[in-house]
Amino acid sequence: MAVERKLMRNGNGWALSINSTILGLLDVNPEVDMVKYTIENDKLIITKGSKKEEK
Repeated sequence: MAVERKLMRNGNGWALSINSTILGLLDVNPEVDMVKYTIENDKLIITKGSKKEEK
């Protein structure tokens, strides 16, 4: 599955919006789950993190 998205301005940086379908496929609850991103061979890889968000 491949999805092309436009980056959005966010303060001094840029943000990528992840829609609910992708979050569901990753089994990520954005209210409590963290995500991990890595770069391998010029590719951004986003996976569900192993930790929950601490409040």
